[in-house]
Amino acid sequence: MKKLGTGLAALALAFSGLAAPAHASTGAPCSIRDGACLKLSTNEAWLVYRGSASYGPVPVTHGRPGYETPTGTYPVLRKVRDDWSVPYNAPMPFAVYFTTSGIAFHEGSLTEQSHGCIHLSRDAAATFFDNLFVGEQVQVVP
Repeated sequence: MKKLGTGLAALALAFSGLAAPAHASTGAPCSIRDGACLKLSTNEAWLVYRGSASYGPVPVTHGRPGYETPTGTYPVLRKVRDDWSVPYNAPMPFAVYFTTSGIAFHEGSLTEQSHGCIHLSRDAAATFFDNLFVGEQVQVVP
């Protein structure tokens, strides 16, 4: 899915015979231009394109006490479709890394908190993986 503004995406999808994303939103609580936005207090994340939310909000879980997900703005560093967490002996499908300490968006439990990573549903993780690119920004807000 090519990243388009919400209105343009809906128009393009309408002409292609597909529906607009069910979670499309007009805004996200971040100031980045292209990348992903994560709001810890509401357990929500968005994809952002040209300053507007292009996908989301989608539900997430994040770092548990003692393993909190850090706030701030980070670059997307790398992507690994089928990664494995050695320290936690767990799969990390659709991993999009944005910190040098190994924190990533990836498919994971939406009922259990993580060791700092951002858990998404399978569909949302695949969408984030396909639409986040190395060098784009991830902004994490409280």
